[in-house]
Amino acid sequence: MSIVKSRRHFLHALGIGTVGSFASPSILSQTRKEIYIAGKRIKTVDIHAHASIKEVERVINGTYLERRIGGPRLLEPSRLDLMDEWGIDVSVISANQYWWYRADHDLAREIIRVQDEGFAQWVDRYPDRFVALTSVALQFPELAAEQLEYAVNTLGFKGASIGGHVEGEVPASEKYDPFWAKAEELDVPVFMHPANAVNIVKEGGLDFSGDLGNIVGNPLETGFLLSRFILDGTFDRFPGLKICGAHGGGYLPSYFGRLDVACDAFGGAARNSSGEFIGNDPIQADDCKNQKPPREYLRTQIFADSMVFSDEGLRHLVAEMGPSQVVYGTDMPLGWPDTMHLILNSQYLNNSEKEAILGGNLIRLLKLSRDI
Repeated sequence: MSIVKSRRHFLHALGIGTVGSFASPSILSQTRKEIYIAGKRIKTVDIHAHASIKEVERVINGTYLERRIGGPRLLEPSRLDLMDEWGIDVSVISANQYWWYRADHDLAREIIRVQDEGFAQWVDRYPDRFVALTSVALQFPELAAEQLEYAVNTLGFKGASIGGHVEGEVPASEKYDPFWAKAEELDVPVFMHPANAVNIVKEGGLDFSGDLGNIVGNPLETGFLLSRFILDGTFDRFPGLKICGAHGGGYLPSYFGRLDVACDAFGGAARNSSGEFIGNDPIQADDCKNQKPPREYLRTQIFADSMVFSDEGLRHLVAEMGPSQVVYGTDMPLGWPDTMHLILNSQYLNNSEKEAILGGNLIRLLKLSRDI
């Protein structure tokens, strides 16, 4: 059985919260929700937390990238209140808008330096509650590799965050290998966050009611990038590379069977035992560069956050990818519903799988302490 408790409830049960106790006012005011599974307090980790640093404005003032950096993404102490309310022990913060992909080399270097140092200061302020990912200048792969190495080895960051494309170009080609090689060398994951599929959909193609660029474009962009990494052979060039797709991995896990049969273990379109193409349209049969069946990548090198918002969506996501590949994500602080209750109340997951998804998988991937 999964149980949610608050620290205040716990203190009251011990009699600490009663009149005449020796508890300090600061203890009595705490309302941090704690998550229990089968009576065991578990550590929860959120991979999908947006953040931005106000000081970056100073770097871009007067440049062609000048913009205001504000809104709910700014790191404020109120972020802790929201985490406490939801029962999140550790938030993995990253900057996920990627407008700096248009910057020249020197400006890109300075933007990421100031941004990362701002994140590092925040993590130093709350070392038990936050870890950070660097959002590198991927348009310059060698620079991005340097930025990742500095962030991980000097600032103590746990990986990187990237967009689904670099000014229209999916970073799956060998041009971007210096960055992927560095991520593999450092053994850190990369979190991928999309930006409305503007690299795929014609201009204005999703400009309809309902914010379709977000609702349809984002999962499309994520599924497209992850498919490219499989079929372009990027995962084979870097078998230690691990990428987590936002929003449940986009559309990829939802209809993975179509990709799974499109290219066999040696690349090319799938064939039957007689060597004949399966289906009527063996297009691009020799273009698939994957060296393993596509599903192997889905269950080893690809991860997805839990933002699918329904019990059946979660069941299907875990069934396709396996419980070791799904991690908890919130999109905090942008107002999306929390999925923790779906995980805790799932009838399809056992207790160890629930614990893994809510924190254990990310504790392993990010090399976090298991202490709470």
